[in-house]
Amino acid sequence: MSPENPERPAPAGARRPQIGVGGFQITPRARQLVLEVLASNRLSAGPMMARFEQEFARLHGCRYGLMSNSGTSSMQIALAALKERRGWRDGDEVLVPAVTFIATSNVVLYNGLKPVFVDVDPRHYTMDPAQIERRITPRTRALMPVHLAGLPCEMDPIVALARRRGLAIVEDSAETMFVGDRGRPVGSFGEIGCFSTYAAHMITTGVGGLCTTNDPELLVLLKSLMNHGRDSIYIRMDDDDDLSGRALFEVADRRFSFVRLGHSFRATEMEAALGVAQLEEREDLLARRRRTAALLDEGLAPLSGRLQLPAARPGAEHAYMFYPLTILDPAVRRDDLIAYLEDRGVETRYLLPLINQPVYRGLFGNLDAEYPVAARLNRDAFYVGCHPGMTDEDAAYVTDCFRKFFS
Repeated sequence: MSPENPERPAPAGARRPQIGVGGFQITPRARQLVLEVLASNRLSAGPMMARFEQEFARLHGCRYGLMSNSGTSSMQIALAALKERRGWRDGDEVLVPAVTFIATSNVVLYNGLKPVFVDVDPRHYTMDPAQIERRITPRTRALMPVHLAGLPCEMDPIVALARRRGLAIVEDSAETMFVGDRGRPVGSFGEIGCFSTYAAHMITTGVGGLCTTNDPELLVLLKSLMNHGRDSIYIRMDDDDDLSGRALFEVADRRFSFVRLGHSFRATEMEAALGVAQLEEREDLLARRRRTAALLDEGLAPLSGRLQLPAARPGAEHAYMFYPLTILDPAVRRDDLIAYLEDRGVETRYLLPLINQPVYRGLFGNLDAEYPVAARLNRDAFYVGCHPGMTDEDAAYVTDCFRKFFS
């Protein structure tokens, strides 16, 4: 198949390679850094991870970074740290958007808290600031805005509301890195920012996640919670380096002391090495995402009355982790369009349905009437890939598939 003729029969026994929603390539620099880790004979968290954490935090306007084994883990310990520090009780409430990956609200439940959903902006798919106030109750303790698909939330009104109401902010920025809202980077607006480096995300380390914060006391709690609840005097194996006498004995005495319930959410130096390499390559990776998005914008522009194309909010940057679309034409069924694309090698995903997930229907009932924007997106929205591995020819092929379907 060619971009000019997407339905040209493939040679016998051949099929056009799938254009996935994500992709990853091991660069020579990544191989070099992983080999440096192996040569160091140090796999547990060490200098490579410290390097990754410090640079990642700096790029997101924060003093501290902490790498864990997933973005979900970073959110789990973020809420646990704030719950302990602020004295939240089981059943206290955290506001989350009604459109997000299920991990956002799952970690609320796993911390013994209650997720309360907030409908989203129909144009940008992020938590609608105008809908937040009506969801706040005397038991509300925190807001979890989600920077979705590479686009930051509208943070100014969210921050102002949180300050006025005395609420914490935990940013779920799993899908968004290296961009900001009105000049301020994601991950720096709240008490803790949470990121993911899982496959198909802005940078990829295989598995991985990060917390960012400016609060040294929260950092201590996060480190402990990530390491079985261990006394923070000894978290990494070099924490007793350069010590002697009484100071060394104090570490030895408390090294195997556990002061709270915690988790084993640690990553390795090898994942950190991949992260360091990708941070060095971030500008090129981001530029390639934006170029592919621009090509999709251009190719799909004739369909803009029938498909809602993604757009950055005024004052915000867009990193395009993926390319979200909403069907506007009532005569078009999403199932038919997705089946058409998938059959031609264009991979798709629904746009992060949450309130209609079977497990949440069981927990909370049918919430569609209460969250009409989320319900409509769950019916009509989806996304396709926009990752650095896509070529200009791939983008042309994708747009030709759309045009052929709508013709």
